[in-house]
Amino acid sequence: MTAHRLTVAQALVRAMAAQWAEVEGERRRLFAGVWAIFGHGNVAALGEALYAARDVLPTLRAHNEQAMGHAAVAFAKASNRRRMMACTTSIGPGATNLATAAAVAHVNRLPVLLLPGDVFATRAPDPVLQQVEDFGDGLVTANDCLRPLSRYFDRITRPEQLVVAFNRAMQTLTDPATCGPVTLALCQDVQAEGYAWPQSLFEERVWTPRRPPPAREELARAAQVLRSARRPLIVCGGGVLYSEAGGTLREFCERHGVPSGETQAGKSALPGSHPLNLGGIGVTGTAAANSLGADADVVLAVGTRLQDFTTGSATLFDTKGCRILALNVQPLDAGKHGAIPLIADAREGLRALSEALGDWRAPDAWTERARRERGEWLKTAESFTAASDRPLPSDAEVIGAVQRAARASDIVVCSAGGLPGELHRHWQAEQRLGYHLEYGFSCMGYEIAGGLGVKLAQPEREVIVMVGDGSYLMLNSEIATSVAMGLKLIVVLLDNGGFGCIERLQRSTGNASFNNLRRSPGGAFDALDFVAHARSLGAAARKVKGCAELGSALAEARGADRTSVLVIETDPASSTTAGGHWWDVPVPEVSDRAAVESARVRYAVARQLRSDDE
Repeated sequence: MTAHRLTVAQALVRAMAAQWAEVEGERRRLFAGVWAIFGHGNVAALGEALYAARDVLPTLRAHNEQAMGHAAVAFAKASNRRRMMACTTSIGPGATNLATAAAVAHVNRLPVLLLPGDVFATRAPDPVLQQVEDFGDGLVTANDCLRPLSRYFDRITRPEQLVVAFNRAMQTLTDPATCGPVTLALCQDVQAEGYAWPQSLFEERVWTPRRPPPAREELARAAQVLRSARRPLIVCGGGVLYSEAGGTLREFCERHGVPSGETQAGKSALPGSHPLNLGGIGVTGTAAANSLGADADVVLAVGTRLQDFTTGSATLFDTKGCRILALNVQPLDAGKHGAIPLIADAREGLRALSEALGDWRAPDAWTERARRERGEWLKTAESFTAASDRPLPSDAEVIGAVQRAARASDIVVCSAGGLPGELHRHWQAEQRLGYHLEYGFSCMGYEIAGGLGVKLAQPEREVIVMVGDGSYLMLNSEIATSVAMGLKLIVVLLDNGGFGCIERLQRSTGNASFNNLRRSPGGAFDALDFVAHARSLGAAARKVKGCAELGSALAEARGADRTSVLVIETDPASSTTAGGHWWDVPVPEVSDRAAVESARVRYAVARQLRSDDE
C-alpha cells in the first residue's frame, strides 16, 4: 500500500476532490466547491491546500460565515442532495457564525460539510486568540456549539484520525436517512502536520443514491390500509423531490385517483397545474387541500416530517379513525403521529405500493370533489393575487405580479415572515425545483444567500428571490458576492416597514403593537433607502410603485447582466384571509389587557374544539 506524505489539510482536500456523483447520467464532482472566510485558524494550512487544488475544488469567498453556510445548504437543496459544498472558518466567531446555517441544514436534512478551525491540540500556547475556555471542562471549544446541530461531529486532534472521520462524514452526508450537516473541527496545529497517508483515502469514489425498497410486511399492510380508504389524500413532502419521485407521484395520483396536497418542501414535485394537485396543505395551505385533509380517512404522507405547519398543530387530519400512512426513508419520520410506517425510498416505495394496489382507485366522488374544490380555490386565490388600486399592495398582489411576469423555468426563493405563507397558497410551480422555500427552520436572512446557492446549482435558470425588509436588513451582504461572482439574481424586496408578519400575530393574540414595525415618533415608517444600499453593493436597483410597474421592472431585470433589486412598499396589515388552518400559538392566561383576555377565551375554545375531535 503506497503511502503519500501530506499535511492533514492537504490530505483532506485531496480526499474531497476524489469524491464523485452521478447526476442525470453525468459524472460530476460531489463537492462543487468550498466556501471560505480565512482567519488564523484555517488560512495557513487549509488555505495553502485549497490554493493548490483550486482547479478541481474551487474556493469561493463570501462576506459572512452564516451566509456562506446558507448558500451551501441551498446549493444542496437545489441539487436534490446529489451534490454539496463545504464551508471553512477560523476558530472563534467564524465558527459560531455557522451555527444558524447548520441548524437550517439539520432541520431540513440537507448535506453540508463544515470545516471550522480549532484550538491547538497540543495546548502549548493556550489560550489562543478567540479561544473559548470552560472553567470545568478542558475539552470544550467554540465548535462544540455545532455538536447538537450536526448529524456527525468530530474533532481532529491527531493526523491518523482523519481516515476514519472522513469516511464516517461521507457516509452521513450521502445517506438519505441520516443526511445533514457534518462538522470536522480541525485543530490548527494538526492541520499543518505531515503524515504518511494510505492510498485508499484518495481513491476515487462515485456516490449513487441509496434507494431502500419497502419491507414486504410493511408494504402489504400499507396496501391493505389504502384499499380500505374511501377518502385518501397524499401529503407530498421534500423527500419526493430528493428522491426524484415527482413523475412516480404523478403516475400514482392518476392511476389511483388520489389527490395530493404539498408541504413547503414538497412544492414543485407535482406540477401546479395538475388537476389532482390541491396546493399547499396545513396552516398556510389552500382551502381545497385543507378541506379534503379534514375529511380524509387515510393520509399517505410521502417524504415529510409532518411538522406542525403541515398538520395544523396535529389537528388537521381529525376525521374519526383517520389513519396516517408514512412513507419515509427515515424511521423517525415514518413513526410520527402514530403513523403506520412504510420505510423506503419515496420513488421505490410509491412504485411498489402502486403495484401492490393493482387496479384499485379511490371512489370517483372523492376524486371529483378534489378537482371541484381545486377549481373553486383557484378562483378564490385569483381575487387575492389580482392587482388592485389600493395605495399599498398586499404580499399576495405582489406575488401575483411576479407570477404573471415569471416563466415556468424560473425558481422562486424565500424563507421567513409572511411571504412563505402567501407563496405556499398562491405560487404555481410548474417545473421541478421551481419553488425553493426554507421553512423547516424559517430562517430570516436565508433568502439572498440561499438564492446565491440556488444559482450556483441551477445557473441556466432565472432565480427570483422574494424577501421582506426585515430579512433583507438581517443579512444582505451576499448581494455583493453575487455581483462579484457574476451570478445574477432578481431580488424583489417587499418593504412593509418592519416585521409585518409577527406584527399581525402579535395583534391577533390581543397584544399591543410593540417592537415590530419601524415607526418614527410621529407614527410614519422610518424611511430607509434600500435602493441606494443595494446599489452600494454593486447591484442594479430601483423602487417601483405598484404591481403594474413591478411587471415591467421584472422584464428589465431579466435582461440585465447583473443582480437587480426591485423595492416595492406593501401593506403590513394585509394578508390572505381564505384557506389556512388553525395553528397553536398559546395566549397568556393572565393579563391586564382586555384584548388579551378575549384572545385567551378564543384560544381556549379553539383548543377544546380540536380536543373534542380527537
